[in-house]
Amino acid sequence: MVEAQRVSKKVTSPEGELLILDDVSLKIDAGEAMAIVGPSGSGKSTLLGLLAGLDVPTGGRVFLDGIELTTLDEDGRARLRAGRVGFVFQSFQLLQSLTALENVMLPMELVGEGSPRTAATDILQHVGLGKRLHHYPNQLSGGEQQRCAIARAFASNPRMLFADEPTGNLDQTTGARIVELLFALNSERATTLILVTHDRAISHHCHRLVELEAGRLTGAA
Repeated sequence: MVEAQRVSKKVTSPEGELLILDDVSLKIDAGEAMAIVGPSGSGKSTLLGLLAGLDVPTGGRVFLDGIELTTLDEDGRARLRAGRVGFVFQSFQLLQSLTALENVMLPMELVGEGSPRTAATDILQHVGLGKRLHHYPNQLSGGEQQRCAIARAFASNPRMLFADEPTGNLDQTTGARIVELLFALNSERATTLILVTHDRAISHHCHRLVELEAGRLTGAA
């Protein structure tokens, strides 16, 4: 479903060229849940972005659903992700000018799905926000905003879900509830999940974990 072949990523900084990822290779099978763990600055979020086609590597190749991302331009990668890929971020990434319902409807409308209002209402009810449909993000708690973001990610039944520190901005109790919800939905829908986290307890919910340190894979299980 997702594969990286000897991927590297370099960026230019005032101090010179920095190597963020160094010769990383891995493969994620359909329906698998995999955690990417490691200390801050190890390259976890960079790797996630490359696997999802949000960025391109300096070297190596990335395949998403059998298609080589590194041969596509930005528009081509966006078209490939549409309807196949969902995202959940630490910072929620909800549009402040849209209600919870409108935030969840938006990605379905962009790909021309039928009955987006019905589907969005159903998934919001499923995540416990049935009474918050017409609330704006600033009227929701952090946990409610992340529930809305999860609903948006799953609304169009993506084949793959990428989650970057989904509990990073939440307290421990709320974060635990979000993790339960995320993995329950993922199991129900047999989605391939790639999760970045620094929390080992969260990673234990996954089938497998890979560990990054200073841009290199140092362990896998």
